[in-house]
Amino acid sequence: MPGGLPYHLVLRGGRPGWWRPVVGILSLVVGALVVAPLAWQVPFLLYFAASGQDVATAAEKMIDFENPTPLGLAYLNIVLATAIPLTWLIIRALHGLLPRWLASVLPRLRWRYLLVCFGLAMLALIATIAVSALLPAQDTGTEIGGELNAFTSTTRDFLLVVVLLTPLQAAGEEYAFRGYLAQAFGGIFGHPAPAVVAPAILFALAHGLGQSAPIFFDRFAFGLVAGTLVILTGGLEAGIAMHVLNNWLAFGLALAFGDMGSSLNPTGGSWWSIPVTLTQSLVYLGLALLVARRMGLATRTDPTVLEASERRV
Repeated sequence: MPGGLPYHLVLRGGRPGWWRPVVGILSLVVGALVVAPLAWQVPFLLYFAASGQDVATAAEKMIDFENPTPLGLAYLNIVLATAIPLTWLIIRALHGLLPRWLASVLPRLRWRYLLVCFGLAMLALIATIAVSALLPAQDTGTEIGGELNAFTSTTRDFLLVVVLLTPLQAAGEEYAFRGYLAQAFGGIFGHPAPAVVAPAILFALAHGLGQSAPIFFDRFAFGLVAGTLVILTGGLEAGIAMHVLNNWLAFGLALAFGDMGSSLNPTGGSWWSIPVTLTQSLVYLGLALLVARRMGLATRTDPTVLEASERRV
């Protein structure tokens, strides 16, 4: 294709067949929701048995996300991070493309831009705090108290999991929703709108069917902004940075002033939190796009590189 392909049409540079993205979507859903959770339980169960614990009791406690433990959070993060190799396998085996085409149109992660985006996300967060101070109290759906929690060994273990594994969890979700699903829906419909909207809806639904309307909209809005950034910047970097920072902030506040259970299972929520969320998302969107333009980031593939990748299959 003259001029190369935009991110959402990359799969059209692979093996032909309208059915391939459909099968890929179904494979990702089954792999992420069924295969990965069951497969990752095996090493944990072996650990419980080897350490002399009651396997059934320990396993039940591990997957009790209403009352999460550090080990349970580690298990959840690892399962979600498995979306990265899972999407790599699908795009390689089903579409005949190298996995790096999920990272960006370059094709690889643009690390300099990724690091800059962490700083931009911090600036957007500062703008969010300013707007939040001007609005009535917002119910974010999580229980945040006014007193600092005591620092215990459990807090330490949670902190290690959050620092080390949350970036992989966030990247896994980005590779799944803004990566493969965006390219799959883009390949099916040939337009960027479904590549942004459909994964955003699935992303919001994946966080729980029983969530309140404000919380659902909050996650849907995040998915729209992250998806738009992928299309307009040609890669996953901006979405990954914002996702990691948001999760670090949410878990950090839960450890410092609340509890991890309410952070993983927010309830209630208020529409007053939406202007705050939109401020962060739109400020970040503008900054990330401005920097991407200044850095001269490519938003379409180099046709010769994509053709060479396909010939190596």
